[in-house]
Amino acid sequence: MFESKEPSAEPSDPQEPHQRRFWRGVLARLRNNFLAGLVVIAPVGLTVWLIWTVTGWIDGFVLPFVPQKFQPEQYIGIDIRGLGVIFFLVFTLVVGWMAKGMVGRSFIGWGERVVGQMPVIRSVYNGLKQIAETVFAQTETSFDRVVLIQYPRPGIWAIAFVSTNAKGEIRRLVPADDPILSVFLPTTPNPTSGFLLFVPQSDVIELDMSVEEAAKLVISAGLVAPEDPQVLAAAAAAAPRPIQQAARRARDREKIGA
Repeated sequence: MFESKEPSAEPSDPQEPHQRRFWRGVLARLRNNFLAGLVVIAPVGLTVWLIWTVTGWIDGFVLPFVPQKFQPEQYIGIDIRGLGVIFFLVFTLVVGWMAKGMVGRSFIGWGERVVGQMPVIRSVYNGLKQIAETVFAQTETSFDRVVLIQYPRPGIWAIAFVSTNAKGEIRRLVPADDPILSVFLPTTPNPTSGFLLFVPQSDVIELDMSVEEAAKLVISAGLVAPEDPQVLAAAAAAAPRPIQQAARRARDREKIGA
């Protein structure tokens, strides 16, 4: 009998969808700006923090061995961060200078003979010495080429560094007509660990990228990839003539500076 009247809906504001889109756009821009700033600040901050931490660690290890009269803290009352690093560098230079002389070589040889009589310490010392000579020695045996190899099975490619050609018993026993390359296959994100592989030269693809660029590619898990030289050359060839001339002058200046 009595008809119930539903309450009439309030008229919607025609400006509301526009306001929502406006605020969503503002938030999206703020988020993009924050991420862009984070990309810039994070590497710088981590680098500064790492340098500050390593410097403090070296100071805490070296300064206790420095006599008090050589530490400026007791004269100026301020702890100078990095002073231990300076003492360490000076001490290392002096030791290196002495090691090159006749007296230094004789003393080092006597010390190695003494260490060679200690069973456990001898193994540790020889291993650390070989690692140090491999890492810090500036010889022709360092990595000079970057290649692609199929690992761990055919069809899957991995980046590796060529160290040298296989020699001795390995080259004699490996059944292959091509030269055998000794390649180091690094792991991600720590390229100092990896696998030593002996691969025929015909099974590798040599790349144009440098060792530093390949190391960045491995450490970043493929996020930091170098530009393709052929693509850059094609882009330079297609560029207007003034740009080509400017690029040629820049390359000439780099050659003169080198």
